Amino acid sequence: MVNCSLQISKVVAELVELARKIKEEGERGKETGLTQEEIAFYDALCANESAIRELGDETLKQIARELVVLLRQNTTVDWTIKESVQAKLRIYVKKLLRKYNYPPDKQESATQTVLEQAKLLCEG
Repeated sequence: MVNCSLQISKVVAELVELARKIKEEGERGKETGLTQEEIAFYDALCANESAIRELGDETLKQIARELVVLLRQNTTVDWTIKESVQAKLRIYVKKLLRKYNYPPDKQESATQTVLEQAKLLCEG
């Protein structure tokens, strides 16, 4: 019985921690002016320190906003399976990054990260 109580208290503690994290993310969205989807792409773009230094916070936020619009307009239900759609999205993402002068040496990595993030959002 004691072991069961310990497991239950551990689960409750994990649920409380998860709720705290969800609340923090919601507050972060309010602070940044970004939606949860936009924050996901913003975080993916900010993985590159030189992009943060060279472009700044507001430009990265704008790229994140445009990425959400771009993906909504160009994804289909089965886009994660169709390589032709993925190739087209890679081109669109690269063009968007070039438009904002995202550091060229990090564009390929950022493109991959953005597409991986898009897949995760679709799964969720």
